[in-house]
Amino acid sequence: MLTYKQSGVDIDEGNRAVDLIKEKIKGTYDNNVIGDLGNFSGLYSLKDFISMKEPVLLASTDGVGTKLKIAQMMENHDTVGIDLVAMCVNDLICQGAKPLFFLDYIALGKLVPEHIEKIVGGIADGCKMSGCALIGGETAEMPGMYGQDDYDLAGFSIGIADKEKIVSGKDVKSGDMLVGISSSGVHSNGFSFIRKIFLDTYNYKMDQHVEELGMTVGEALLTPTKVYVKLALDILEKHNIKAVAHITGGGLIENITRVIPKGLGLDINKKSWDKPAIFKMIEEFDAVDERELHKSFNMGIGLVLIVNKEEAEGLVDFINSRESDNIAFVDNKYKELFKDNAYIIGEVVDSHQGVELC
Repeated sequence: MLTYKQSGVDIDEGNRAVDLIKEKIKGTYDNNVIGDLGNFSGLYSLKDFISMKEPVLLASTDGVGTKLKIAQMMENHDTVGIDLVAMCVNDLICQGAKPLFFLDYIALGKLVPEHIEKIVGGIADGCKMSGCALIGGETAEMPGMYGQDDYDLAGFSIGIADKEKIVSGKDVKSGDMLVGISSSGVHSNGFSFIRKIFLDTYNYKMDQHVEELGMTVGEALLTPTKVYVKLALDILEKHNIKAVAHITGGGLIENITRVIPKGLGLDINKKSWDKPAIFKMIEEFDAVDERELHKSFNMGIGLVLIVNKEEAEGLVDFINSRESDNIAFVDNKYKELFKDNAYIIGEVVDSHQGVELC
């Protein structure tokens, strides 16, 4: 008699994977999570937010992209879960939302419970970093659709904000300043280009140690995406922030213009912040046009805040004097990269539209 296992799907291994990850998942729960693992849907109470004048739910979904190819090449699946959460929750905070809960989707060619444990362990860490609960997910074993060692990740997050406090960017004006907060590295965008540069053009090996990086190329590229949630919510509570931009695909050139009114432009001082070593290395290759770099990568700035000119220096001082969040969740080699450093990187202008690199 034929069995499901003979087609490449092992239900017993799926059950074993659940046993390995259930305590990690429960470790993200807060008092608003209702029920337990195994329900057909995740339940989350909104009782803590009934005092809001007009509560609004905000939603975000994203993935890790071809950074997963690096993780698969390195056989290191510990950090991509953090990337997955970060890419979703960092978008939510751009409008001032507090992330409430998270769901994940893992599709793969062959389910290896120990790999799932590492991936979901990273997702759980990302949820703890952002203060949201992991209340559901799906692991889809799909032989024939994916190679045996291939997998893909998708994440979904829901946040909440009082409508009157949603950050919209509508009040941004000429003369406002851009405050940039450091990234931890490449984050989770531009990895098709990264592989083109490092693997195809300069023939680096993922296990090749590079002195300037202080680690191997693969380790540097797998540096987790920084989670800005707790920092951003703290800033929004204490400062008048007009707009927030998460620097993802499109880099500094395309993402900040999304949150300013039409008719305005940006002057960005490209020498105003310290870049992580991985970007200095790419610049030294001198193989990519400067504007292309700032359109493809975050170049060391992962989040940008727009404020009145007179508030910019105070905001920078506040961020730089504050103890960085989430360092405890990352490996020692990444701790320095996870510190939050802020810089005034440019200003809003009405003399042109788009972005000028100065």
